[in-house]
Amino acid sequence: MKNIKNIALINFMIAIILFTSCSDNSDTIGPSQIDTNTPILSELDIWLRNNFVEPYNIEVSYLWGGSNFDIARFLYPMREEGVRRWSETINKTWIEPYNALGGADFIAKITPRQLVYSGGFNYNPNSPTITLGIAEAGTRITFFNLDFLDYSDVNSISRPLQTLHHEYGHILNQTIPFSDNFGLITPADYTAQWFNLSNQEALDLGFITPYASSQEGEDFVEILATMLTNSKEDFDDIVSNASPSGQAFIRQKQEIVLSYFQDNFNINLFELQELTHQALLNSLD
Repeated sequence: MKNIKNIALINFMIAIILFTSCSDNSDTIGPSQIDTNTPILSELDIWLRNNFVEPYNIEVSYLWGGSNFDIARFLYPMREEGVRRWSETINKTWIEPYNALGGADFIAKITPRQLVYSGGFNYNPNSPTITLGIAEAGTRITFFNLDFLDYSDVNSISRPLQTLHHEYGHILNQTIPFSDNFGLITPADYTAQWFNLSNQEALDLGFITPYASSQEGEDFVEILATMLTNSKEDFDDIVSNASPSGQAFIRQKQEIVLSYFQDNFNINLFELQELTHQALLNSLD
């Protein structure tokens, strides 16, 4: 009994000490280190807010943020003078065409919530490739090598736009998966060594690009992205260079992509192709 009383007394004294200690320290807490001031917006920030944040709830991140990039890569933010031009190009070649055919709020409903701009190239270690863009969990698309855009060259602008349409295709597929039949067309020819294929070898196997042969999900969005950065005539010309079996495989895959858009979003992909291609041409100097 005596031991129980002693333990109770000790616990009581500890409680008094802790209470006194906490009370004494409360007077020494300084002001908050969190900056709660309203950020000062530049003219560019205001334009981005009016054209991306308010209508579509999309943040455009062009300043450096360590959490947005792999710290093991040598990357840097896009030069500020090119931010608005590239953002306008995105608006004209992606947002407006989708909204024109899918409804005024199509992009607002299904969209990445952040677009991240990087000026430099994202070289992949131990591989002769560079990463042009990344889509992360359907919420963010990151673009690389934007400081090297040449608006007098359609190929220079179509490359990052192909990345945009490619990554957005992934986001659409995360919302509504495509048919399992797609992967049954060329199941044996998907390869992790896709970068060893030439354009012609990929076409002959039934892939619109070498990267399309990496896996069926990439195959699907590569057909989509290639369609949306080329006219129908140019896309048909690409396919015509494939072997007869390759042409047949690509056309089977294209039919599934066309049906996917028509059945799930009531969008005629040929009409979307015309709008995006014309917008691409209009974006050039």
